Amino acid sequence: MKKILLVATGGTLACGTEEGVLTPSLDAVSILKYIPEYKKLCDIDSLQIFNIGSTSMQPEHWIEIANTIEKYYNEYDGFIITHGTDTMGYTSAALSYMIQDLTKPIILTGAQKPIEAEETDAKRNLLDSIRFSLEGIGGVFVVFNGKVINGTRAKKIKSKSYDAFKSINFPYIAKIQDGKIEFIESKIDKADKLETRFYTSLNTDVFLLKLIPGTKPQLFDYIKTTYKGIVIETFGVGGMPFGENRNLLIKIKDLIDAGMVVVITTQCLEEGCDLSIYKVGKETAKYPIISAHDMNTEAAVTKLMWVLAHTSSITEATEAFLTPIYNDIIITPQLLTATD
Repeated sequence: MKKILLVATGGTLACGTEEGVLTPSLDAVSILKYIPEYKKLCDIDSLQIFNIGSTSMQPEHWIEIANTIEKYYNEYDGFIITHGTDTMGYTSAALSYMIQDLTKPIILTGAQKPIEAEETDAKRNLLDSIRFSLEGIGGVFVVFNGKVINGTRAKKIKSKSYDAFKSINFPYIAKIQDGKIEFIESKIDKADKLETRFYTSLNTDVFLLKLIPGTKPQLFDYIKTTYKGIVIETFGVGGMPFGENRNLLIKIKDLIDAGMVVVITTQCLEEGCDLSIYKVGKETAKYPIISAHDMNTEAAVTKLMWVLAHTSSITEATEAFLTPIYNDIIITPQLLTATD
């Protein structure tokens, strides 16, 4: 039987009720007691590295998770990380950049209701994660509500429902129903002959700015002196306002002149940004900015943290950012979409 390591970090799945509110309290050993069926599938060891709600998840926690995987990588056939849902998309993307050329599966899962609740999605998500981990496919994945999502493409789109996650601009890897796995996407990175690489450093001086009508140009003056990189969620297919009132495009030049790396993405969930369509986009593209194309925000932010940990050169950062990793970016006019 294959050996799997369950790495518990907290989240709703592990919550109990204290003073009328949910708070993570169950440890990894207690979690496994709720799914005794796993004993027929594989051998599982458990490890509790922290027990927090994912709202409190920070880049330092991602580094600890990656270090844990590296420490035990040769001892297990796969890894399952129980995690809160709120920032799971950020963690799955971050781990995709921090652990590359994977020959084993790293699966993140969680729940919208605690595993000790009478009605819960936790048991199904955990058992589905175990079943998929036994397929032995290298990569980072989110398994949730019967869907397997590429780690760089997962986004939480619902705050309460069981079907909380969606694959953005990329097909689901598989669907799991009644314990049976149906593969959908065949474009899974194969790294059987490569050596897995671990990167345990991130540059967290990255700011995410969501534009609204009325964003003040003066905000960029603060950002310029505080951060090394910025991801800007613009409107529609992308572009920075440059009219007489609140000219933001001129501030992009100031950021670049200060040595910052600027990434442009869109607030729209699907179909990505394309700076070649409108004048605002073409004017923005005249500067040495990076278009995130069809990447989701979670991947863009964490990839920029990873890139800036290894270079401060705008040219090198651009090349690294636009190099696909685990199918995180497709630079083509015709974008793939997930199948509902």
